[in-house]
This record gives sequence, structure tokens and C-alpha cells, in this order.
Amino acid sequence: MTEPLIQDQWHRLPSTVTRWLIDNPGCVILPRTLSAEISAATGHPLNEDPHGETTLCQQDVDFIRMKSREAETGQPDAGYTDLGSVRA
Repeated sequence: MTEPLIQDQWHRLPSTVTRWLIDNPGCVILPRTLSAEISAATGHPLNEDPHGETTLCQQDVDFIRMKSREAETGQPDAGYTDLGSVRA
């Protein structure tokens, strides 16, 4: 399992990767080609299994589902709070 990476690095991912993630919000294991693209774009190696696939952490799964809902409605998801953007 990876530490939250997709959520933290979303802005750095290629549009082909973000589109795939939005189109496949239920996927919790990323194919090796997608894992490689994410690693190349972010400069952070992902924890991969022996087949080169990566299991997403729950935070990233929730984030991708939120992005998918936003893409469907064209509106920010009011039910999701990004705690990384909350300031003290």
C-alpha cells in the first residue's frame, strides 16, 4: 500500500493518468503502466507488488472517487473535506 500520493500529487499527474483514474474510481490496484507513469511524473517511486501493480491507500481511493463525482456534476464535492488544505 502506498502513502497518500495521488491526492498530494494530483496537480503533477499527466492528464491521461487523471482521466484514467476519474474514469475508473473503483479501482484500488493500479496497473503497472499507470504506476510507472505516476512515478515518472512525481519523482516518487510507488510501492509495487511483484507484478508492478500498486495498491492505493484508502485516502487516495476516497480522493479519486471525489474527483470522479466532481467530473460527473461539474461541481466541487460538498461531502469531501480535504484536510490537507485546512489551515489552523
